[in-house]
Amino acid sequence: MQAREWAREHMNGVANVTIPTMTSDFQRINTKAVKHDVETAIGHGFVGTLACSEHAITLAQYAEFTRAMVEQAAGRIMVIHHAVFNSLEENIQAVKLAEEAGADLVLLGYPPFFHPQSLEDIYTYTKAFCDATNLGVILFPVPAWGFSSLHPADIPLPLLRRLVDDCPNVVSIKAEGGMPYIMSAIEVHREFHKEVVISCPLEYEYVPLAQVIPIPFCGTNYSSYYGPWLPSVHKLIQAGKYDEATQAWYKVDPARKAFSGVPMAMSGLINRTIWKYQAWLQGYNGGPIPHPTPRLHARDMISLRRGLVAAGLTPTSDPDEAFFIGRNPQ
Repeated sequence: MQAREWAREHMNGVANVTIPTMTSDFQRINTKAVKHDVETAIGHGFVGTLACSEHAITLAQYAEFTRAMVEQAAGRIMVIHHAVFNSLEENIQAVKLAEEAGADLVLLGYPPFFHPQSLEDIYTYTKAFCDATNLGVILFPVPAWGFSSLHPADIPLPLLRRLVDDCPNVVSIKAEGGMPYIMSAIEVHREFHKEVVISCPLEYEYVPLAQVIPIPFCGTNYSSYYGPWLPSVHKLIQAGKYDEATQAWYKVDPARKAFSGVPMAMSGLINRTIWKYQAWLQGYNGGPIPHPTPRLHARDMISLRRGLVAAGLTPTSDPDEAFFIGRNPQ
């Protein structure tokens, strides 16, 4: 089956993010915790999960992390490799390890010290990466890469066109270019939705936009915070039950506002500690992340927990101190 045909068949639903957990001595990946998170994601109805790599772990640890995810997934959920290591060479090395581990797709990011001087530099990097892997690739225009000085859409449409035409393993576009505005997302959908899968990953945009334009995939994102809520809303939208989806969207507004009120991102680096705590509130493992990592403060935990309660999405009754140990300590 061709890559784009495979993607069209499988990328229908919501994908969350799995954040690696370390053992209590921070020496190894806690595979029991990783498998717990994958199984919880399957139980919540996600169709894919990102093997998050934005952490201070080695390539060998990342490979172990991905293997544990694939083993637990057993074909029941897509495991998506996260290509944001330090250089093109390291990213090619990492994606080959992900292929060996059995990952299904790649979400392509760009290293913090990749500083392109032209759009051609972005094309060259992206083409070289795509040529080096047999996996389907999700292109990802977003302001976090720092490309906005070259074009407001971050990766403008003509460049995306070249990449879609020249790289047959480009199967999807995660459309966040030019955030917080939606012009680029609409432009990308209009140009490419018949060729590759368009993902609108932000739930507060996906739920309204998917009611007026066909959007099969919503991911990868932070929606573990809402438990099974977003996968269930995706099903309502695909069934044309827009009124129910709209009421569900309004219902989680307190949680959405709590999320927007915590320090989620700093200069392009997402606060994965907060994401891990959010998921822990819904039954995911929690537990240690290797340093350096952002810290998690009581005021943010209180706000996030209260947001879920106000939205009617029951968080765990476990005390917050249990998050720092995790549900499957090793």
